[in-house]
Amino acid sequence: MADESHDKDQKQPLVSEQDAQPGVQFSLPAESSNVTVTSAGPSDVPAAVSSGNQAVATAAANAKAQAQKLDIDEHLMTMEAVAERYGTTVNFTNPRQSRGLTSTEAAEKLKTLGPNVLTPPKKVPPFLKWLHCLMQVFNILLIISAILTWALIALDPVANFSNSYIGAILFAVALLNATIEFVQLQKSAAILDSFLKMIPAKCTVIRDGSIANAPAADLVVGDIVFVRMGDKVPADIRIIWASEMKVDNSSLTGESEPQERSPKNTHNNPLEATNICFNSSLVNAGEGYGIVIRTADSTVIGQIASLTSNEKKRTSPLDEEINRFVRIISTLAITSAVVFFIIALFRTNYNINFSFSFAVGVLVAWVPQGLPATVTLLLSIAAKRMADRNVLVKDLRGVETLGAITLLATDKTGTLTRNQMTVTYQWASTRMYDASGSGIAETDVSPWDINVSGSSEMVFISALCTRAQYDRVDVPVEERMVLGDATEAGLFRFAAKVLPEIEKVLEKYPKVFEIPFNSTNKWHMTIHQKQHTKGSLTLYIKGAPERLLRICSTILVDGEAIALTDAHRAQFEHAYESMAGKGHRVLAFAQLLLDGSEYPADFSFDKEAQNYPTNNFCFVGLTSLEDPPKHGVREAIGHCREAGVKVMMVTGDHALTAEAIGRKINLMISDTKNRIHKTTGRPLEEISEDEAPAIVVPGENIDSLTDADWDNIFSKDEIIFARTSPKHKLEIVKRAQKLGHIVGVTGDGVNDSPALKKADLGISTNLSASDVSKEAAAMILLDDNFASTVHGIKEGRLIFANLKKSIRYIVTHIIPEVVPYLLYVIVPIPIAINPLQIIAVDLGFELFVALSFAFEPAETSTLMKIPPRRPVNPDTIERLRQRRSDEIAELREALPANVIADVEAEGLENEDARELDELRDMIPRSKKVAMSFRAPFTSKYWKNMFRAPEGEILVDSDALSWVYLEGAIVELVGALTAFFVVLYFGTTADGRQFKITPYDSVKLMQLTGAFTKSALGAPVYNGLTGDDQVEALAQAQSIFYFSVMIIQCFNLFVCKCRLTYPFGLHVFRNKYTFLTMFGGVAVAVLVVYCPPLNIVFSTSYRASPLFWLVSFGFGVLLLAYASLRMAIRRRWKPLVTVPTLPGLQMFPTRWSTGGRRSTKMLP
Repeated sequence: MADESHDKDQKQPLVSEQDAQPGVQFSLPAESSNVTVTSAGPSDVPAAVSSGNQAVATAAANAKAQAQKLDIDEHLMTMEAVAERYGTTVNFTNPRQSRGLTSTEAAEKLKTLGPNVLTPPKKVPPFLKWLHCLMQVFNILLIISAILTWALIALDPVANFSNSYIGAILFAVALLNATIEFVQLQKSAAILDSFLKMIPAKCTVIRDGSIANAPAADLVVGDIVFVRMGDKVPADIRIIWASEMKVDNSSLTGESEPQERSPKNTHNNPLEATNICFNSSLVNAGEGYGIVIRTADSTVIGQIASLTSNEKKRTSPLDEEINRFVRIISTLAITSAVVFFIIALFRTNYNINFSFSFAVGVLVAWVPQGLPATVTLLLSIAAKRMADRNVLVKDLRGVETLGAITLLATDKTGTLTRNQMTVTYQWASTRMYDASGSGIAETDVSPWDINVSGSSEMVFISALCTRAQYDRVDVPVEERMVLGDATEAGLFRFAAKVLPEIEKVLEKYPKVFEIPFNSTNKWHMTIHQKQHTKGSLTLYIKGAPERLLRICSTILVDGEAIALTDAHRAQFEHAYESMAGKGHRVLAFAQLLLDGSEYPADFSFDKEAQNYPTNNFCFVGLTSLEDPPKHGVREAIGHCREAGVKVMMVTGDHALTAEAIGRKINLMISDTKNRIHKTTGRPLEEISEDEAPAIVVPGENIDSLTDADWDNIFSKDEIIFARTSPKHKLEIVKRAQKLGHIVGVTGDGVNDSPALKKADLGISTNLSASDVSKEAAAMILLDDNFASTVHGIKEGRLIFANLKKSIRYIVTHIIPEVVPYLLYVIVPIPIAINPLQIIAVDLGFELFVALSFAFEPAETSTLMKIPPRRPVNPDTIERLRQRRSDEIAELREALPANVIADVEAEGLENEDARELDELRDMIPRSKKVAMSFRAPFTSKYWKNMFRAPEGEILVDSDALSWVYLEGAIVELVGALTAFFVVLYFGTTADGRQFKITPYDSVKLMQLTGAFTKSALGAPVYNGLTGDDQVEALAQAQSIFYFSVMIIQCFNLFVCKCRLTYPFGLHVFRNKYTFLTMFGGVAVAVLVVYCPPLNIVFSTSYRASPLFWLVSFGFGVLLLAYASLRMAIRRRWKPLVTVPTLPGLQMFPTRWSTGGRRSTKMLP
């Protein structure tokens, strides 16, 4: 049995192996190749293991540092030592005959270590998730308002009885708002759960000397597993035997090329080790046996998933904006309530009950009750539109965040490219041919033609000299998957487009002999029964170009095999360098028509005897393959850059390959310093940074970069990071965020998941993505279409613009609702609008009309030409760093002394220091509460409150000016004018005019019991009884309420036009504008002119529609003022757009349209 201390430590994936190395004894009998392992005694176990709890505690305390380590050292150990460590018996000569673990040992380990299943992300109970939605700042504001409204009932149950309705409505709105967001989140979670499967169901394992299928979840360390082409590796395994085995590690490392696996290894980095296979990697060629060395969360994929779960997301830009707006509203509301509470005390001879009721009424009037529901509904509708484009939005705020991003960091393999090798060029008969079907004219390159000498030969070599095959043949070709090495699969697909029923070609020309590709020969040879003029056997061979050319003596030119000369070799070198220089994988093809006299049809070839030809082949040509960009990627990146979004590639692939792809897809169109050096011959040190707008950063340099280096990198327009690890990707995201970038990250691999989680918006693909990356992302492209990202940016920008318009529209009516309360106490005049009528405005008409903003199209075609709303430049970076320095100084005062010492040891002033959020978490809760109460009484609080924002924000000074001064004043004056017109010209039930002037209204208010029922002792004034006064006020309030609605209709068109004049065709493009307006007006008409509702809302159906004309006049005045304002603004503050980028390729080609070349079918 293996030492169980190691098995237990295996559950701590981030504890380094050096701290968890068990003591073991090993013996190998001379007569057997089997390894027998015995347990070490307790005294042999190092102290680091015996004090396992201390090791775990150390790991927890240093999680940030430990998260960067991979707990693997088996790749540096011998196979025997690995078997000894895990207590398993292996026959290294014939692994099939190994004994492996016994069933008892496996059961014990399974009980100790747990099942081989990645721990799913912690699920938040639905109720807590709903509670989190309810605790959004807007909802909290509504709930506080509801509680205060209910509190008034305790002061005066009779007079404030209507407050029970108001409080219930406010609370119901908060509940409804939370429920809408909760339902949307649950829908997204259900869709995500439907396609998450985190481990293969079955695997082949050897136990008790027998091979059998077993659930992958039952695997334990020490098990011997067998994997072959098409299998997913069920755990991390150490290879002990392999035959032509290759695995797809692109999900972990970003390598687009399949990686060979064998028992030998020459790499120190475990991710590059050739004798380790990782959990969930796909075996796409060969087969092999391995010892399970890590399971479940201890696997590399599990450790990366753990690294992902440790990362905290920043507050979304929209949440920051809303929090800021709520702070402004709350400050205004509380300040107004306190000030007018004091005023009311003096005006009412210290009537505390009335003053408090009045203050609460003012506070509630400031709250835009309909705004939270409007924001949530707008985001939900936008998420629905994204779902129609096959984009799953897991977080409603993610829609808007995508529109705000300034930097999009994207993986290459599987995200920008198809993760599918495709034939691009062929060199045959000493000429270059474009086999991609791109249609782009290139110098000295001709379109591919099957009739060209060498072309048909390379097609047959691709079809016959291969181990690739279809997974099934009972479905159409386009639905079949090609099994095998990615390069061979690419050649096989290429041949399948030309050869009809390619699966029958091998039957027609059966294989009689084969030497598979191996790292020694670097070529693959097959011999087939294929008739020719000299005999019945044909030899095909393909492999590394330089190796193959060495064993060829002739070359096929124009259908004839001629002697291979130095001139041919020079042409070969030129073609090879041209193909490889584009970052392509290049293979050479050769053949030999075997002479029937020497190799008859029944000749028996023997690999051991080497009785097959090994030289004097006929060189046929070269073929290059690449992992091509997905359709539409180039145009998508072009559109991103036109929108001012910086797009950079972060890949684990080679720098040359990454740059070659980047230059095809508009990601890199400028020169790097190396490129300038090569084209001009100037020394690198003489080329300044300003001359090179592009840069390619190798991964091995990232750890040694200084802050100045990072600043230089992010100052470039075009950036590629190559050969990066998960740690590097995470570091890149953090560095960009510290400069003020709003970072979006797209990826599909396990290695992308920490960066996806940390980014402001993580975007994962679906079909090609790992489950870990899907969990980490906030948005998933269900059809893997990268172009959907562009639609998302446009949708995000549009939703931000529409949210800004809707807030501008909704908040405008707050002043007309608040000021009447102030005039009621200060002047006093009759209150122009009562609380229930305010609710009817906010949740009746306004809520209807505000929904139309969700369907509002872009005003102009420049939406995707405008720079991101939060620019990042040297000035903004400097201001951000200054604010960070100020925050650090403030946190120093609150942090305990021992924490300060630890933080200073890390170097707090350095960009590598801990996140500010981490530092805030270290502050004791009592100090946090004290700081929160003290903050409003500090100058810094108010300085931050009104600090000039960086770029465009949701509620800016222009919006505040309109909603609280300009538009609000026009609306207030219009509604008050209509109010007093009704008090004078309105009539009683018997046709008498009220003739109450503003002066009379003030006089009346000074009389006890004015505007109350006669039965309650109301005074008679100018012949108006108490009942007449009540009717006059009801009609005046009805028209005030209706005037707010009418002027808001005009304000609706003003607010929908931030860039254009509030008239013209644009205002008619959204049909929902008029539908929702009709619905809102219908609600207003019912409130005023439906007699039963008059009782509830204190309105009167006798209010004449003629009085509407007053508010219509002020509505026209509002339009005229807004038009003048727009003319001045466009003159002095014109719209800024992104400068045109020269060199962008935006015309359709195969990269964006999926075009296919025209080919002839071979018989």
